[in-house]
Amino acid sequence: MKLIGSLTSPYVRKARIAFLEKKIDVELIIDPVWSADSQLSGVNPLGKVPALIMEDGGAMFDSRVIVEYADTLSPVGRLIPSTGKEKAAVKTWEALADGVLDAAILVRLEKTWAPRNGQVCQAWVDRQMQKVSAGLQAMSDGLGKNPWCFDNHFGLSDIAVGTALEYLRFRFPEITWGQDYPNLADLVNKLQTRSSFIETAFPA
Repeated sequence: MKLIGSLTSPYVRKARIAFLEKKIDVELIIDPVWSADSQLSGVNPLGKVPALIMEDGGAMFDSRVIVEYADTLSPVGRLIPSTGKEKAAVKTWEALADGVLDAAILVRLEKTWAPRNGQVCQAWVDRQMQKVSAGLQAMSDGLGKNPWCFDNHFGLSDIAVGTALEYLRFRFPEITWGQDYPNLADLVNKLQTRSSFIETAFPA
């Protein structure tokens, strides 16, 4: 299988971590997604990473879909519970983490592209950053004093949250979530010792 993506996408990183935790070999194809000759458009009509090219040549896209598929390929290191309520709880953690990422990336694009003669829409930026702040508070409240996000063992919840938090540290160093939420900092410190997180670390 081949995973199309970039080294700076948190969604790609989440999928890569899942495959590594499941001990499934996947070739990472670095693709210039903003380029006219990107191969991504032939795999995902939405032009978003990650996209997975499967062994039979079929394509799959969206990190949530890919991660859930990866979890079915091997019994090693189950990441998502199989039962309804527990599975929904883990997927809700993932939705929260992805929502924080969605808002942060919209802010980054607004500030980077600034298409209106260099003018940034501050009201839009503020609205998205409110989502990031609320998401961080919800993560901290949900984690509490527990060692892991769900059911006291490592799983997709932790991968999603850890990836989101490290992306904020990577692209938004001014957000002091580590100081503001010590329990989230403790979680990330633990995750950073795992080989899957070490191997997929964002570029320095």
